[in-house]
Amino acid sequence: MDGPISFRAGWAMLGGEGYSMKTALSAWVAIVAFCAPVPAIGQTDMLPAPGFHHLHLNSVDPDAAIDFYTRQFPSTARTSFAGLPALKSPNDVLVLFTKVATPPATAPQTAIWHFGWHVTDVRRNRDAYQARPGVTLLPLYTGDAGGSVLISTDTWPGRDGVLGLTKAQITEAKQTGVAPTRKGGFAYMGGPDNALVEYMGDFPAERMNHVHFFHEQPFCAQLWYQKHLNAAVPPGRAGVAPRTEADCRVERSPEPTWPALETEGLIRVPTAAVVFGDVAFPSYMRQGDTPLAPTRGQLYDHVALGVGDLDAWVAKLRREGVTFLEQPYRLGDTRAVMIEGPSREAIELVEVR
Repeated sequence: MDGPISFRAGWAMLGGEGYSMKTALSAWVAIVAFCAPVPAIGQTDMLPAPGFHHLHLNSVDPDAAIDFYTRQFPSTARTSFAGLPALKSPNDVLVLFTKVATPPATAPQTAIWHFGWHVTDVRRNRDAYQARPGVTLLPLYTGDAGGSVLISTDTWPGRDGVLGLTKAQITEAKQTGVAPTRKGGFAYMGGPDNALVEYMGDFPAERMNHVHFFHEQPFCAQLWYQKHLNAAVPPGRAGVAPRTEADCRVERSPEPTWPALETEGLIRVPTAAVVFGDVAFPSYMRQGDTPLAPTRGQLYDHVALGVGDLDAWVAKLRREGVTFLEQPYRLGDTRAVMIEGPSREAIELVEVR
């Protein structure tokens, strides 16, 4: 499964929970091949694929939140869009903020889990964050008698394309003397308004690179994004054989894996992903038995994609029976529309001329 267009290379390109510099460089090579993305299943209207526009957060203090992010990620800058305060990443994507009177909800779980940044040296970032009194770094539990690390590569590496080990695999790794790589890796901090922020490296440049989702059915969600939004699928992420709407529903693995933010581990199988521009939407299946809640009004309110012809997109999506949460409306100097994704996530389409 390894190679320039492999699961690992594709996942490193996404930045999904972090990989080493060597793997990251292989992933950038893979982007060349990625220019011919996997065709979307069932597409009838081949409008140009949207680019990622912004992640929209609710915040009790947007100015303080933006100050926090510009300190932790110095490549970012304060800006505004449509009259709203915003954070700009150097890859021309935004995090927008709406001021709310009370702390935004983070439960029940919605489809949006967290968002993340590439950094050039994850250990250097960790050391800098540890020296700052206003930053909380979150432990990754190792599944080994309550042990924890701050960076994923300080514990046993995942295998078979999964970014973690089961209990049985951890026992095997200990018995066979598998050692941590201590190169690159993923790590987490607590952000303003109880946001969960991932930082990972080592990558060529600092930038916001993903929004990580939970989905009711990851392969079905991947197909939905392909069919309705002309999304690309990164190499190695369509499964052993490309899924169709007839077989996209799969069982969630019963085996949690570590390292994980929760002591009980994280179920990472199945996993899927789509990409808009250079921002990825990797996804796991929802972790519990409770259906995912709508995103509107929660901390992570919605994601937004930029499109060139909003009217053409509205017509396409209406023909395809997509749910509209809001009909076309003015958004600053442009227009937008709000639709609902496969796991009740709100998706704004912003007209960009």
